[in-house]
Amino acid sequence: MKCFNIENYKRRWVFFFILLAPLFLVAIGAVVMFLWNAILPAVIHVGTINFWQALGILILSKILFSGFRHDYPRRSMHSHSKLHHLREKWEKMTDEEKAKYKEEWKNFYHPGKE
Repeated sequence: MKCFNIENYKRRWVFFFILLAPLFLVAIGAVVMFLWNAILPAVIHVGTINFWQALGILILSKILFSGFRHDYPRRSMHSHSKLHHLREKWEKMTDEEKAKYKEEWKNFYHPGKE
């Protein structure tokens, strides 16, 4: 069984923030710009915006509607301990219990399907 490796976990997050986060920000900014320019000039007769203005609107809406709260739970550590608990529980099950569990989940996600 593969054990949780904190170094791999850190590398993944560094990869995400350095490479994928800017791409995500560019994509969201482009979507905001496209939607603004496609809808609002025709509906409420406002001017079109460029990419940087779209990012500014995105940041402004973040500030106005959700603020800068930091009271969210630490999901990564919580989900890791939960997965660890489920893995231990699975390893302690007998083959019959595992088959029953799999059948229950299959019926839960695909009811009436055989």
